[in-house]
Amino acid sequence: MKRVNRQTWHFDQNVRLQSSAVAVGPKEGEGPLAHLFDKIHDDMYAGQQTWEDAERQMMEDAVNTLLQKASITGKDVDLILAGDLLNQNITTNFTAEKLAMPLLGMYGACSTSMLTLANAAALVNAGYANKAIAACSSHNATAERQYRYPTEYGGQKPPSAQWTVTGAGAGLVGIGGNGPRITYATMGKVVDMGIKDPFDMGTAMAPAAASTIQTHFEDTGRSPQSYDLIVTGDLAAVGYPILKELMLTEGYDMDQVYNDCGLMIYSPDQDVFSGGSGCASSAVVTYSYIIDQLNRGLLKNVLVCATGALLSPVSTQQGNSIPCIAHAVALEGGS
Repeated sequence: MKRVNRQTWHFDQNVRLQSSAVAVGPKEGEGPLAHLFDKIHDDMYAGQQTWEDAERQMMEDAVNTLLQKASITGKDVDLILAGDLLNQNITTNFTAEKLAMPLLGMYGACSTSMLTLANAAALVNAGYANKAIAACSSHNATAERQYRYPTEYGGQKPPSAQWTVTGAGAGLVGIGGNGPRITYATMGKVVDMGIKDPFDMGTAMAPAAASTIQTHFEDTGRSPQSYDLIVTGDLAAVGYPILKELMLTEGYDMDQVYNDCGLMIYSPDQDVFSGGSGCASSAVVTYSYIIDQLNRGLLKNVLVCATGALLSPVSTQQGNSIPCIAHAVALEGGS
């Protein structure tokens, strides 16, 4: 691996996403990308007794499906890097225990999908792992109970609120083989613009995404035109135009290539407020639609910038603003 600059890594080995899989809940299964999902649960409980158990089931589903698609077993995997949104990463911990894989638990809020993928690629590129899995999950009901008000409370939300994606995504990273190449990772800095409203994540996270994407362009010498698609994790309808304006102010016009996973996973007629959010937002879209498009040659170069709001219920209740972060990974299709 070559360190391009302080925040950007270049993977000089043939590091690839050799397999991927996703499992989702019922609302996600009604969206425009449903035909690309590996497993769709028809109820939020996923056959379990609690929503927390349901989230664990979905992460387990994603990892096991990935292994089946790659024709390997868990014993062939050196390490799983995974995270979720719940206290102490309980989804990740319980799932890794059941899978019996060495674990690096990671937390980056909704940026966890690219945080885990970037670090998995770094470990594989450096030879510390032959095969590593990057995974993350979120669940609408568990996240509401964790960060805001339990679903049973029935509290009203403003239009700026987002719908936490119920699902899990996993990617298998290794040297060679098929699948898109992982070429660069740009690790973000914490950015805090003083936003305090936990129902306005898009406004809070957009500056962090702008910081990371601009740094990526400066470090690599690339521009928006270097990519067929640039996606953020979950800025949704509120943060999406803010990011475009921030980037344009810095001289980067992303209008023709930019989209947001939180806008892609649901259709306009679904009641999801301003769009999707959560760890699974970027993970589910990346490990299904984006990988499919790269493998089929319909996309050549993609930059995925997953965004995360690093708040907690306590920090919000104490009147703190919301620090945010974004991590970006560049993917390249073709042989």
